[in-house]
Amino acid sequence: MFDISTLAFAGRLLLGGAFVFAGLRNFANTKLLTGMMTARGVPQAGVVLCGGIVLQILAGLMLIVGFHAAYAAAALIVFLVAGTLMFHNFWDHQGPDRASRINGVVSNVALAGSFLLMIAAGQ
Repeated sequence: MFDISTLAFAGRLLLGGAFVFAGLRNFANTKLLTGMMTARGVPQAGVVLCGGIVLQILAGLMLIVGFHAAYAAAALIVFLVAGTLMFHNFWDHQGPDRASRINGVVSNVALAGSFLLMIAAGQ
């Protein structure tokens, strides 16, 4: 009923496209994000941020076109772990801000799960 290759491409487009979009958005907010990372104690925050942005965009594009998609997915899992620890530190917050950060953690865990499924499926 469903063409597997079309579904796989649609999945890669949605996942990869989300990271390309996020990377471009992060590029537009470099100053704000660098300040946040510096405040969290990230050494060389600007360099780390630029590396993360390049990773998001490059790995997202690799997913979309299916070029070494498993490696791109694995790299994005590493990115999600690092980003979650830097930006979704719910343990330092209370109330609605804590709930929002917990939602970010849950979303990143779900994304990591989707990447693991892609790797397992040989996508």
